[in-house]
Amino acid sequence: MDRREIAGLLAYMGRVDPRTRRTDPGELRDQVDQWQELLGDVPLNTESGWDARTAVRTHAVSSPYPALPVDVARQWHKHSADRLARHTDPLPSADPDDVESWRAELLGTRQAVLTGQRPPNEQRAITSGATVDPAVEARLRAIGSVIPPKVRAELSRFRPTRAAREAAAVEGRPDPLAVRCEWCHAPAGEPCRNRRMGLDGDARGNARRATPHPSRLDLATAELQRQETAA
Repeated sequence: MDRREIAGLLAYMGRVDPRTRRTDPGELRDQVDQWQELLGDVPLNTESGWDARTAVRTHAVSSPYPALPVDVARQWHKHSADRLARHTDPLPSADPDDVESWRAELLGTRQAVLTGQRPPNEQRAITSGATVDPAVEARLRAIGSVIPPKVRAELSRFRPTRAAREAAAVEGRPDPLAVRCEWCHAPAGEPCRNRRMGLDGDARGNARRATPHPSRLDLATAELQRQETAA
């Protein structure tokens, strides 16, 4: 802000909070000098929604103390930092091999966002919250799964273990991978292993089996029966 804008801001502040009004020409000059010293790089207003008069009014209704120039400066820096935090650097148009031009354009864009000369380049973030977009929720209800049945069928040949587990769940059959295998010690969710032991007691092989060990299927059957009985 220049001296004229500072004087106008002080006049507005004097109307909002009469305690800050100065009538003596010397005191008023000193007040303008003090405010311009701290707010010389702070704009009076920008197209991004910043207005120093709003900052003065906000302070007047939220604090029992008269506004100081640092109070306005802090609100401006908070406003500009929030804008920069929402900004995603666009791809510079400069030649990437020209490092200086590339860097200058990138920093120039950030400075323009920081000072309110241009809006931040915002990208929609991937969220992991509980809120689901209504359109996505309706689509999931329609197809019953994140992966449509046709696509799931196409993928089944690339992941036979998962396809077998899904088929077992649909048909109400026991899922061997739902329990730990006591034979090869494969944890729940992992396929069984062909473990060959050498004469020294060390494992000589650890290849995945296409089918689970029979004892694991027995354990899964017993667990399914137990759950049905408990239900």
